[in-house]
Amino acid sequence: MDLKDIKAIIDLMKKNSITEFELEEKDSKLRLKRGLNGGNPVVQQTEESAPMVSMPMQSIAPITASAPVVATAVNTGEIDIKSPMIGTFYRSPSPEAGSYADIGTEVSPETVVCIIEAMKVMNEIKSEVKGVITQLLVENGKPVEFGQPLFKVRPT
Repeated sequence: MDLKDIKAIIDLMKKNSITEFELEEKDSKLRLKRGLNGGNPVVQQTEESAPMVSMPMQSIAPITASAPVVATAVNTGEIDIKSPMIGTFYRSPSPEAGSYADIGTEVSPETVVCIIEAMKVMNEIKSEVKGVITQLLVENGKPVEFGQPLFKVRPT
């Protein structure tokens, strides 16, 4: 990914009030995070065979091994399956196909529950928890943000 692409993503983040963006490709990972009060984005890009790239006048933030996808909901005992990235949420692999998960669907940690499209890449999202889907929190084809709850699961 070149500097021009990164600047375009930053502009989109500012225009759409997006606070975090993360993209993983085969041999690289890009993570953008806006500072407090919508301040300058923090940029980090790593590749296995290339040095880290950052933009001028911006600081580097450490990349964690993996953003938590599952967090426990307060009061209900249900678990939220959260979006690990920003993109477009799809309930099925294609418009003609059936949904990956509906209310009442039993899921295991390896069960694919949806797809999130980010920069024309279809990312399968796994439940990472064992239980039963109790709520669908996002409409098909709608944009989602990093950390946004997608489903509620009753653990089993």
